[in-house]
Amino acid sequence: MHDFYSDTKTKPTAAMREAVLTCAVGDEQKNEDPTTIELCDRVAGLLGKEAAVFLPSGTMCNEIAINVHTSPGDEVICGSVSHIVAFEGGGPAAISSVMIRALDGERGFFDPHQVAQAVRPDSRYAPKSALLSVEQTSNMGGGAVWPVATLGAVAAVAKDAGLRTHMDGARLMNAVVASGTDAAAHASGYDSVWIDFTKGLGAPIGAVLAGDADFIHAAWRVKQRLGGAMRQSGIAASMCLYALDHNVDRLNDDHMLAAELGERIGALSAVEMVLPVETNIILFDLAEHAPSAPSLVDSLAGDGVSIGAFSERRIRVVTHLDVGPASGDVLLDRLAHHLGAG
Repeated sequence: MHDFYSDTKTKPTAAMREAVLTCAVGDEQKNEDPTTIELCDRVAGLLGKEAAVFLPSGTMCNEIAINVHTSPGDEVICGSVSHIVAFEGGGPAAISSVMIRALDGERGFFDPHQVAQAVRPDSRYAPKSALLSVEQTSNMGGGAVWPVATLGAVAAVAKDAGLRTHMDGARLMNAVVASGTDAAAHASGYDSVWIDFTKGLGAPIGAVLAGDADFIHAAWRVKQRLGGAMRQSGIAASMCLYALDHNVDRLNDDHMLAAELGERIGALSAVEMVLPVETNIILFDLAEHAPSAPSLVDSLAGDGVSIGAFSERRIRVVTHLDVGPASGDVLLDRLAHHLGAG
């Protein structure tokens, strides 16, 4: 199977698995796992924050951050296509009893004026605006990279209004590689930020949430409450350290392949539109006369190719370390077969 469904489909390489064999471990809940401590220290430094905590998943990072930054009845301002809205099972409401104020914008972006307009007045009739959340890169925006200046500008408006700020950095390292700007610069206006190791970085488990020392102290309490505390977590953290050392720079290979695939997909006769490709995600819309997106997914699965349908007409293709140019050629061949060569 040539699996372009998501970069979450990456599998740990033999070298990454070998890193586990020699890692030092201890009880993470007692702060005795040296490999996990090393990972958290490195990520905190990378993101320009005081401290960090290792978590099983990125969704848990988002939900813990929301829980720490808000109180029941508060409101979170975020993009309408963001992960916390679309893919976390209603977690903000179920776990933290907060409301969402979703902002529309081009490719998942919004601007400082929209944030200013979204902040609620100080009234007992309105929820309290408590948190601004952004997503870097914007998944449903086609892997679009927020400009660092815009990140800073929307964060500044939120801060001036008394809000806390959070960055869903699931693919932050893709943004770092694509923009040539270090991770701390992207995260500088944000009280909490995390990076995921299970997407383009290729680890099987793990994300690290960072912020100041008080935030991480509070995050640990919620981690314990949600069942996210672990024991010998260095087994997983060692693979994340391997990813930091070996799999960041190679994200550029994924970006280059995605750019080439996006250009060639755009030339197919039954493709109506391809969103600009900046990183490793290709979103494209099928013309009315084309098969539906779900039926195309089924057809390609029969050809040994996996892609994703995200509406009746929208397809997502994601490049990662387990699909190279040869897999890309197979993908294009089967797409041309079903959609016309243009």
